[in-house]
Amino acid sequence: MAGAGADDGADDLIQLEEVTKVYATEAVTVRALRRIDLCIPRGEFVAIVGQSGSGKSTMMNILGCLDRPTSGRYVLDGIDVGTRSNDARAIVRNRLIGFVFQGFNLLPRTTALENVELPLVYRGIPAAQRHRQAEAALEAVSLADRMHHTPNQLSGGQQQRVAIARALVTSPPLLLADEPTGNLDTRTSYEVLELLQRLNRSGITIVLVTHEHDIAACATRVITMRDGLVKTDQYNRPAVDAAAALAELPRPDEEAAPEAPAS
Repeated sequence: MAGAGADDGADDLIQLEEVTKVYATEAVTVRALRRIDLCIPRGEFVAIVGQSGSGKSTMMNILGCLDRPTSGRYVLDGIDVGTRSNDARAIVRNRLIGFVFQGFNLLPRTTALENVELPLVYRGIPAAQRHRQAEAALEAVSLADRMHHTPNQLSGGQQQRVAIARALVTSPPLLLADEPTGNLDTRTSYEVLELLQRLNRSGITIVLVTHEHDIAACATRVITMRDGLVKTDQYNRPAVDAAAALAELPRPDEEAAPEAPAS
């Protein structure tokens, strides 16, 4: 069953069919996901929203091939990955998915360029080609002039842009962003969202997990989860334009003019 608004015959990148996830211990059984049916066509920008315990993090782990369903079927780019071995899922993950996390997860003693090159190192790409691809990825996120800086020489927003470049350097069809603005202030959050919207317009499918509805408003489709269920699945048209929202915020160097002394 397709998600709300999905067209029949759409070119779905993601298909979940009656996906259930159960965590069982001697003391308690937790049904984190309950028979989820969901389709995400290529090129969508989807936000998954929910409070703690809603199931959104479990959903992200399954979509990212970091976990497998207890039952049901997960098809990614035509590959049934739900029942594959850990090694097989790791190959799919490396080939098809780019990850962006709240905590950036950058190596502190290496430059932005070297951080972005890491996925290519794991693939055995020759050094010269790695450099070219990593430089292009950093240029795509407007950090060409910071590629030789280490993370502690970059702002939070710049570090997240490096993380996005690292996620994009292998040209994956799917970008998963887990609370990517959670450590950022409002202005920097919209800068990151403006970049994600621009990348989505270029054809990359983006799934963003957040508990903040103003962040989700920048996606074109919003899925709200509660108690392991999809409660609402709605297209968000028009989505909030992050660039326009950013333009309305005061610039960081703008300060209130001091009051004139009383005469």
